[in-house]
Amino acid sequence: MDIFDFNPDSLLSFYLTLFRFSVVLFLLPFFGGKSIPKPVKAALVLVLTLAVWPELSFPGSLMPGNPWEILIMFLGELLIGLTMGMMVQFLFAAIQTGGQLIGFQMGFAMVNVVDPLTGTSEAVTAHFLYMIAMLTFLALDGPLHLLSGVARSFELVPPGSLLLTPEAANHVFDFSRQLFILAIRIAAPIMAALFMVDLALALIGRAAPQMHILVLGFPIKISVGFFFLSILFDIMSTYVGNYIQALDAVYGNLLRALGPGLGG
Repeated sequence: MDIFDFNPDSLLSFYLTLFRFSVVLFLLPFFGGKSIPKPVKAALVLVLTLAVWPELSFPGSLMPGNPWEILIMFLGELLIGLTMGMMVQFLFAAIQTGGQLIGFQMGFAMVNVVDPLTGTSEAVTAHFLYMIAMLTFLALDGPLHLLSGVARSFELVPPGSLLLTPEAANHVFDFSRQLFILAIRIAAPIMAALFMVDLALALIGRAAPQMHILVLGFPIKISVGFFFLSILFDIMSTYVGNYIQALDAVYGNLLRALGPGLGG
């Protein structure tokens, strides 16, 4: 007689669900940032697992019995989290790249700050645009789309069934190409405006050689750069919104390519 009504399958099912949420959420942007304390992230994973486990879970029979198979399963979960996080990091990497180009053109290449999320040093304009993009991502319910992608992974990629297919690699490569295109689109208006300023200063320097063009050029370029930087916010919100809207379809195609349906 089982006094406590203990069901091993239910416990293993909870562990599998916890594995998926813990690995994926710790690697996704915003959820897995270094600025969030680890106890807070662990509590978030546990709360989310308890919230979705009654409705969204894996059967306990999928838990491998061999320790090496458990390790391989965990590595597969890790790869899913890395892939899903990378698809979102492309957006922020493109914005940071555009900010680096803008900072170089404005003369801010030597003014660097440390990104608290990644710990890397970047131009102040790149960090500023990154923070604006992150706030826009949060305002447009970007984290909900990330959680929606995690929920779809329960249906499309069961534990231990991850397949590295050419279709999945093509999805990642095709999406990575948009990084540089988006960076140029973000930086192009300011780069064009600052090029016109450089051209005007060059003409002034030819017409009046006695003027100190270098001293005069820095404040002008900074003022023009900040003016067009304020106009760039509307453009960035459009790009971030379009990216978020396409995220569901991107995750769906990627997870189908990683799952056993397409690969098998």
